[in-house]
Amino acid sequence: MARGMLTIFLIQLSCTVHLVTAIQRKDIFPYGTSNGDFTLQEGDDETSKVLALKRPLYFYEAQFHELYVATNGIISAQDLPMEKQYVDDGFPTDFPVIAPFLADLDTSKEKGGIYYRVTESPALLNRVAQEVQRGFPNSRFMPTHAVIATWENVGAYEEVTRAAGSADRLNTFQAVVAYDENDSYAIFLYPEDGLNFFGTRPKESYNVEIELPARVGFSRGEVTYIIFARMEGPYYSITSNEQSVKNLYQLGNTGIPGVWLFHIGSSYSFQNVVPAAIVGTLATPPLRGPEGDDSTTADYTATFEEDGDDYSPIPEPSIQYTAIPVFHAPSHSDQKALPSQDQMQPHGGDLPLSSDPQYHVLDSIDMPPPVSGPSGLEYPARGPDPRNQPQLEDGHPQAEAPQVVPRPENTAHEVFPNNQEESSPRLESSPPLAPGSHVFSVVEEDDVNFNTGVIQYSTETKPTCARHQQQCSQNAYCTDYTSGFCCHCRSGFYGNGRHCLPDGVPHRVNGKVSGNVDVGSTPVNLNSVDLHAYIVVSDGRAYTAISEVPEPIGWALMPVSPIGEIFGWLFAQELPNSQAGFKITGAEFTRNAEVTFYPGNQRLSIVQMARGLDNQNYLSVDTHLHGSVPFITPGASVQVEPYKEIYQYYPSVVTSASVREFTVVSVERGSETFTYQIRQNITYRDCSHGPPAGAEMLELNTERIFVMYGQDKNILRYAITNKISPVGVEPLEPVLVNPCYAGTHDCDTTAQCLPGEGEQYQCQCATGYRGDGRNCYDVDECAEGLSHCGPHAHCLNLPGSHSCQCLDGYEFGFDGRTCTDIDECASQPCHPQATCANTLGSFQCQCHPAFHGNGLQCVPREDQPEHPKTQCEQHRDSLQGGFSPRGPRPAPGAFVPQCDEQGQYRALQCHGSTGQCWCVDSRGQERAGTRTPPSTPPTNCDQPDHPERPKTHCEQHRDSVQTTSPEGYPIVGAFVPQCDDQGQYRDLQCHGSTGHCWCVDSRGQERAGTRRGPGTGQPNCDEPECTKKAVNLVFLLDGSASMTRGEFELIKGFISDIMAKLQNSTIKFAAFQFSTKTRAVFNFKDFQEGRALAKLWKEEQMQDLTNTHYAIHFVLETMFGNQALSVTADSTTVLVIITDGNPSDTDHKYSIKSGKWKDVIRILATIRYDNVEGIKDIASEPKEENFFWTKDHEGLTDIQPNILRRIFSIQDCYERPKTSCEYHRDSVQTTSPAGYPIEGAFVPQCDDHGQYRDLQCHGSTGHCWCVDSRGQERAGTRRGPGTGQPNCDEPDHPERPKTHCELHRDSVQTTSPEGYPIVGAFVPQCDDQGQYRDLQCHSFTGHCWCVDSRGQERAGTRRGPGTGRPNCDEPDQPERPRTHCEQHRDSVQTTSPEGYPIVGAFVPQCDDQGQYRDLQCHSSTGHCWCVDSRGQERAGTRRGPGTGRPNCDEPDQPERPRTHCEQHRDSVQTTSPEGYPIVGAFVPQCDDQGQYRDLQCHSSTGHCWCVDSRGQERAGTRRGPGTGRPNCDEPVHPERPKTHCEQRRDSVQITSPEGYPIVGAFVPQCDDQGQYRDLQCHSSTGHCWCVDSRGQERAGTRRGPGTGQPNCDEPVAPTQRPETVCERWRASLVEHYEGKPKPHHYLPQCDTEGQFNPVQCYGDSSYCWCVDRDGREVAGTRSHDAVKPACIPTVAPPTIHPLPRPDVTPPPSGTFLLYAQGQQIGALPLNGTRMDSERSSTLLALHGSIVVGIDYDCKERKVYWTDLAGRTISRAKMEPGAEPETLINTGLTSPEGLAVDVKRRVMFWVDSTPDKIERANLDGSGRQTLFDTDLVNPRAIIVDSSRGTLYWTDWNREAPKIESSSVDGHSRKVLVKDGIGLPNALSFDTVTRQVCWADAGTKRLECIASDGTGRRVIHSNLNYPFSMVFYSNHFYFTDWRRDGVIALSRDSSQFTDEYLPDQRSHLYGVTIATTHCL
Repeated sequence: MARGMLTIFLIQLSCTVHLVTAIQRKDIFPYGTSNGDFTLQEGDDETSKVLALKRPLYFYEAQFHELYVATNGIISAQDLPMEKQYVDDGFPTDFPVIAPFLADLDTSKEKGGIYYRVTESPALLNRVAQEVQRGFPNSRFMPTHAVIATWENVGAYEEVTRAAGSADRLNTFQAVVAYDENDSYAIFLYPEDGLNFFGTRPKESYNVEIELPARVGFSRGEVTYIIFARMEGPYYSITSNEQSVKNLYQLGNTGIPGVWLFHIGSSYSFQNVVPAAIVGTLATPPLRGPEGDDSTTADYTATFEEDGDDYSPIPEPSIQYTAIPVFHAPSHSDQKALPSQDQMQPHGGDLPLSSDPQYHVLDSIDMPPPVSGPSGLEYPARGPDPRNQPQLEDGHPQAEAPQVVPRPENTAHEVFPNNQEESSPRLESSPPLAPGSHVFSVVEEDDVNFNTGVIQYSTETKPTCARHQQQCSQNAYCTDYTSGFCCHCRSGFYGNGRHCLPDGVPHRVNGKVSGNVDVGSTPVNLNSVDLHAYIVVSDGRAYTAISEVPEPIGWALMPVSPIGEIFGWLFAQELPNSQAGFKITGAEFTRNAEVTFYPGNQRLSIVQMARGLDNQNYLSVDTHLHGSVPFITPGASVQVEPYKEIYQYYPSVVTSASVREFTVVSVERGSETFTYQIRQNITYRDCSHGPPAGAEMLELNTERIFVMYGQDKNILRYAITNKISPVGVEPLEPVLVNPCYAGTHDCDTTAQCLPGEGEQYQCQCATGYRGDGRNCYDVDECAEGLSHCGPHAHCLNLPGSHSCQCLDGYEFGFDGRTCTDIDECASQPCHPQATCANTLGSFQCQCHPAFHGNGLQCVPREDQPEHPKTQCEQHRDSLQGGFSPRGPRPAPGAFVPQCDEQGQYRALQCHGSTGQCWCVDSRGQERAGTRTPPSTPPTNCDQPDHPERPKTHCEQHRDSVQTTSPEGYPIVGAFVPQCDDQGQYRDLQCHGSTGHCWCVDSRGQERAGTRRGPGTGQPNCDEPECTKKAVNLVFLLDGSASMTRGEFELIKGFISDIMAKLQNSTIKFAAFQFSTKTRAVFNFKDFQEGRALAKLWKEEQMQDLTNTHYAIHFVLETMFGNQALSVTADSTTVLVIITDGNPSDTDHKYSIKSGKWKDVIRILATIRYDNVEGIKDIASEPKEENFFWTKDHEGLTDIQPNILRRIFSIQDCYERPKTSCEYHRDSVQTTSPAGYPIEGAFVPQCDDHGQYRDLQCHGSTGHCWCVDSRGQERAGTRRGPGTGQPNCDEPDHPERPKTHCELHRDSVQTTSPEGYPIVGAFVPQCDDQGQYRDLQCHSFTGHCWCVDSRGQERAGTRRGPGTGRPNCDEPDQPERPRTHCEQHRDSVQTTSPEGYPIVGAFVPQCDDQGQYRDLQCHSSTGHCWCVDSRGQERAGTRRGPGTGRPNCDEPDQPERPRTHCEQHRDSVQTTSPEGYPIVGAFVPQCDDQGQYRDLQCHSSTGHCWCVDSRGQERAGTRRGPGTGRPNCDEPVHPERPKTHCEQRRDSVQITSPEGYPIVGAFVPQCDDQGQYRDLQCHSSTGHCWCVDSRGQERAGTRRGPGTGQPNCDEPVAPTQRPETVCERWRASLVEHYEGKPKPHHYLPQCDTEGQFNPVQCYGDSSYCWCVDRDGREVAGTRSHDAVKPACIPTVAPPTIHPLPRPDVTPPPSGTFLLYAQGQQIGALPLNGTRMDSERSSTLLALHGSIVVGIDYDCKERKVYWTDLAGRTISRAKMEPGAEPETLINTGLTSPEGLAVDVKRRVMFWVDSTPDKIERANLDGSGRQTLFDTDLVNPRAIIVDSSRGTLYWTDWNREAPKIESSSVDGHSRKVLVKDGIGLPNALSFDTVTRQVCWADAGTKRLECIASDGTGRRVIHSNLNYPFSMVFYSNHFYFTDWRRDGVIALSRDSSQFTDEYLPDQRSHLYGVTIATTHCL
């Protein structure tokens, strides 16, 4: 019995173990070149090129940014040494190592291959995450990147020959390293047949039979110990002998033999590697089945569509809060079959978004019992292998009964293939189902073929467009595919086909927000509060506002911008090869997001359900919140950092996950930074039948995020700007600067910005809008007949589009577009004793013969004879045509009288269509005064009539209209005016047939501009129309730096709109822009003469302070009352001020309340400024009528109607005169004298401005045609009915194609880009057929010549001016060889490469024999001279323009001595030894006296410039070809400092001491900016060559005379200067990256001299740090912040000799600021507290220095400074000629901040490299170290002499702080450590006795008492402060953004002054120098 039980147990055990098989080769991760892998070079000791990681990887506790893969089975985080230094040694190693199989391997002679790559494939990452989840159940790991390295069939190096032979023993293994922001994991995979040798022999032991087992594990490498010492780091080893190596594929720690998982690094505390805890052993291989058991195809099920809906349904979610619902990510149905789920379970499938075990669906599935493994460990059993299941007759596994499992909420549906006959590796883009995910199918055997696994559709059930087109949008088309149909938006619209929106039109979102959220420990309920969003689609800007948000949760939800981010993703601005979310999801989707806050671990669930588009075509989205959020102090501000997030796209599902950072700033707690993680998925309806979707991943770049909670109105706001692009693809340079992508364009918000070349762009109005792109207006498709609404439908205009609504009695048919009649009879509306007859749009009821009544009510007839019909019954029946089933029916809108039982008119009659009721007499005539409008009680018809008053004009008009024909039918189209109770015209009139409404005056005349079409709302007839009395209105627009350029453009558009709406009024307009100063934009005269708008749109933003009061004073004083500026006298004056913030100045000087301007009405529009009470006084009384506020610049459109209404209220109303079109329209007689409408009368259509519309159509005939501006028909444009409408944008007559001559003629540029004519351009002449005329003449030169049919000049036919024209009818003569003159003439370049004529080029004139003419004239300058037979000028013969021509027949006169100019001119070699002219030689031009002409031009290049009397070029006067000539009569402007090129050029000695030119001297050529031109030419030798930016010749570019010029755009050859360390390092990395470094790669940044830039960054990221002069990183400076570290250069710029003497030049007496600016110390006098920039000067020039710290000794009047380049501390006395005195020049490395203790006569300084603080006496003696511990980056230092206290800052990026101590180094303490970032500047407020600092990280200036209390913020919006000093209640600080000194008032917290030196470079230290000690 016992033996039997044992046998059974062994059998069960063997069966159980059989289920766990080792991993096979096909099951490891995909690899090879087909999967995007790199291949390592063959060899014995090879290392890969660097694998740069986009995000850093944690290995142990350290971060690494790159990896290397080596031949010898390892991955390292640094470049590897030679193999002999590590390959034969055990662990630990000296360098970081990840070793799946460290041994001496060899891939030479094609022995295997090594493959590697970095991947972000979501399928692969989900597979890794699933594996990590299995091995570490408590982890929450979601990898963002993975590195895969595979060694395939690699051999051992010189393996000892054994039985099998070394060549037969090859190993295959793989390593996967995956990581996210915080953790890293490694997976080692050893397939079952992958390891065939287990060690290698050491190279040094050839004669010893020894083999070292492979090392497997991890080693941290050496780590720093103490300061400079290094020690061995931790390591983790898996193998120790051969058997442990064999265990690699026989065992595993994941439950799968051959698969090993380890936790290898973390951002938190990490001591050593942690292995996974599940054990697996190798089992006996299963028996092979009849099919070979090679199938790897998963047994997926399939779904089918219900009710013909081809889109996966989105289930209504029941809100869940424990986890985000699980979504699988299936591949498209047309992809290859996926690997077997059973074989790939540990690796196949995607990780659910929530990786916590409690959220796994696996828990709901019955799993096989765990299998007991070795050592008593248990591991999960695998599911049954399909190969071991019972077989069907065809050999396929028998399908098990399906297991019914409840489907999770929101699980996506998708159709999957089930192909068991294919086996292929799974592509990374094709993730299989995750274990535990559910795909539910309803399978019908008729539709699914289990043998093939392919879904079969029958033609009867396959969904098609013919049956289901109604599912598509009305702006989409439907396409049939093989398996079904899909919808696609039409051109001009975007969306997913089910929902389409017009391109470029701003969109709105409406919805509700509800839920329960805990704020801290306080529960808060949101009860369906309103959410509204506004999206500017063209720019990707989304503005979201949630109203009525209670205060506790309002503050707390500020960081939760993901609530509004969904709208940013839906409508993001699209970069190339990407698409926004709405194109994928349409308007129906469900978004689930989970936000986890750190460090508090609060969780908030966000569920957003989009329910389609409403009747206004706007998106409806409801939001539900549940969970908890951190508490935020009321009044705090929140800043969310910009971020990039990768969205992963699957059929029906989009997922993303990221970590965000936000900063909370409050008075109580300062600045605090937190993070939260968001994981989200978006499910939607996907059409699987069409082409596959786009990219697998896209990146959303959120550039600007603004969040705000308005406590006064309880409104929570989010503003987000988004762009979407492919992952890792940065925009090209033109995209970065193009205004379309930068958001700086001036297109209308309803327009699309279309990028062009460079910064060019076009504005195109969005679909459904018209205009020039900068001003667009909605097209009313309904009014213009452009709708596609069919019969029985009503058109409703929408912004950018329209919708069709069926009339009453109709409904949309099967296609969703056609209105079909409703069969009302189906609902049995008639009396039981009546028959129902359905009619079009209605129905009729008729009582049975034995009954009478109206059919709705029937009563039995009495047996009395039927009486004759009464008048009422005849009237009624004539309209109804009886109640026969299909008889005539009343026309829509016709009135049918009601008769009583006796057939008499009922006293009360009502119109069923209009709702009006009235009383009638016995004849059915209306009783006057009894008519009542709809919705009002009817008149009591029993009251007696009152004596009738005479009919009014309105009543007579109304009653005269004939509404029925003689036959009794209603006349459709007749307009009946509406009168009120007194018989007067109602203000609002509407046409019952057309739906148009308008306002009328008391005479019933239409008020211009009030007409509204159907669906556009009714006009407000209570508003006044516009102004009548004269008004002078001035706009005063804010142009300060507090707004962006785009916001400034919105203000300009706001002004333009107001002017347009008041264009026909008596208002005159002017405009001024203000900032620090005020300037006119346009005045009243400009407005009257039509120049106003052009000037407005050209106005550039001033971008400075906001001096509002000064601006108002300026306008009042300079504009109003000035008759010269066309100001209308005795008119009302209005000033409209538009500003976005608090004034920088006060009103103490410019009182706007003075009586002088009391009559000026001041209207104030303020933007975004909450403290309205501080600015409200500017507005006139009453404030509520003259003050307007809006939250942002887009809101200006919202307050515009109120401002217009205010302007209207100032004056009476007026009516603009009718236009010609309106007169024409209103004069057409549409009714006859008898009141009948006149059919066939044509009524012209006018636009909103009263102009003729381009397209006119006749409503009666159906003809359409185009007209010109006068309304005249354009010939040939008329189209008959049914032939389509003409295109009125086409030209009138069709043109034939242009000929070559016409193309040539039209391509000639005759005007410059500025619109000036280009003198000298030749325009060919064409005949009537467009062919070249035989004779061509140049209108500018007077030359004429003959051409052939191709326009080529016929040789010998050219004639000069005054020589007659050639005879072009003569045949061509054989050409003789060209003479020297002809060669010279033809070689002159007269046009630039761009086709511009080169002004100034001299073309010699040759006679008929080709010899030089004796007289030569320059066509550009007008000079003439005589030449000899060689063309050389004869001395003394030159004549200037207007002085007559020389007589060249006279003999030469004795020559006077040649001047310097003439010698220079004649020394230039213009011909080669062979006699050819030398192109490029410059010949100076001299006047008659031989002096240099003021204007010089280069005949070859076309450049012109001005020179002085020495012939030296005047800086800034050079002009290129085609740009016009400089004006040499203008005075010379103050020159900027000469550049190196200009100094070198001017230093060349070109004349001898005797005044003769020195032939052969080379003078370098400089461009307009003073830089070396790329091409340099020697005027004497004719040689030309290329140079670099330093003027050094580029090797190999020199060309001799006559050989052409070199191409300087070719790559630069190595320069002669030896490369610096920085340049060599950079070049080697560029080569390493194969010449194509990516944006995230690190390249050293070098300056122009090849030295390291002080700030180094990874690519274009914000990951930066400081380096010293040798490129070594400065500890504690590394930063991920948007604000780069404050690094100071340590190498001074190169000096330029000769140097000025370094002595003191003190400023005048008084108080002044001293500031350090690199190589000089500047002095800036103070006038009170204002900086006097006019008297600023250089105190001391210190070339070769970098002056950083600076302080002043007021007792001895000496200035002290630190020199970072010289590593010294020096001082100088403030006396003229005083020279610097070096105090300390040893033991300094990076001296920065400096402080002088005047009282104790000592100084203190910080040294930032050794990180210490020292002190010494003022003469340098008594030096001692105060502190050299607990310092990282000390920067600023100050001393309070009165109390003997020292303060300093330490800007360590990890832990910045401000400390204090006594001056002797005692009582050290930390004063501030929270809420600071880069505390650069430090000062002491001597009045309040507070320490104050300016922070470049937090952007704040703050102060605190010396005991740490009373901290307060002075200003919170600084730029980049560096150093600061306090004086007279003002702070003065140097700013690295502005490169100047900024003044800030302590009391008002406002900027008061700014000083920007002429030489712009960084300013460092600043101090105050006073005449006496304070």
